[in-house]
Amino acid sequence: MGRVDDKHVVITGGARGMGAAFARRLAAEGARVTIADVLVEPGRAVAAEIGDAALFLPLDVTDEGDWTTVIATAEARFGPVSGLVNNAGIVHVDPIEKLSEADYRRVVDVNQVGVFLGMKAVIGSMRRAGVGSIVNISSTGGLIGYADILGYVASKWAVRGMTKTAAQELAADNIRVNSVHPGIVATEMTAASDRSRSIAATQPIARPATPEELANLVLFLISDESSYSTGAEFVADGGFTTQ
Repeated sequence: MGRVDDKHVVITGGARGMGAAFARRLAAEGARVTIADVLVEPGRAVAAEIGDAALFLPLDVTDEGDWTTVIATAEARFGPVSGLVNNAGIVHVDPIEKLSEADYRRVVDVNQVGVFLGMKAVIGSMRRAGVGSIVNISSTGGLIGYADILGYVASKWAVRGMTKTAAQELAADNIRVNSVHPGIVATEMTAASDRSRSIAATQPIARPATPEELANLVLFLISDESSYSTGAEFVADGGFTTQ
């Protein structure tokens, strides 16, 4: 028996990095996974690697029509959705005085509006499933501030608050909503960053996390093992925010 044998989970940003690790881990524990991303070929490759328990669908998380199509198509393939991991995210680096409105809005649209649209789109399917767990990937940037990434920090603080509001609204439908706050994770987004490496070096656990370590946390939150947790913040940062 797997830990999520009865689950159908949609994962945004699932074509690489943490999202791909989430898909592999959940599928290994019995879930059917719908991988959704704007990166079509990498997404198809991850789904093909996983096999019959995986489906890839293209998704722009900022497009409400795309969300409607993805949830309907995924449900037709694997049945009602019982898990959603809002993982898609981007970052733009610039000090405030050089940050353009367009770049700020682009980050907020993906990281914040995308989470809103995902939660909204999946509620009906989760009601049909009779149970749901939504995991919103925030960041330590949703707990503290970082210079030069204002849009990212603003969006990740928003995800933290949106999670708490959704948890209150959806509990009556047996839908739980929690946020995950990674620190530095060794992915394509951070691997080449000197800043990321220098931050990780200051932590009590002085290294980046692996995507698989975050996948274990997401697995717990999607599974019924976390059945009494909602509206909560789960921090996986090597102890960075304890300093």
